[in-house]
Amino acid sequence: MKRILLCCGSGASSGFMANNAMAAAKARGMDISVQACSESEVEDYLDEVDLVMVGPHFQHRLEAIKDIANEYGVPVDLIDGNVYGSLDGNGLLEQALKSL
Repeated sequence: MKRILLCCGSGASSGFMANNAMAAAKARGMDISVQACSESEVEDYLDEVDLVMVGPHFQHRLEAIKDIANEYGVPVDLIDGNVYGSLDGNGLLEQALKSL
């Protein structure tokens, strides 16, 4: 199972995105877990995830998150703004698979 962590300021908007991505993964028969958290909680999850994806509105924290995740060997990617803005679960999965 691949585990993806979505991160934004408070975790609220990424929570909607995570739900849509989980529904898309289930519909496609994929063994993927997607969960959301706030930026301040990212480090708490890094030993449990395969990929961190950051909301585009939180791009200003991307390098800091990458620095933390690098210590755990976890890649970090910025979610495409169009995917995030439309809460496109399939689009998020496609981006995540390319990053993994």
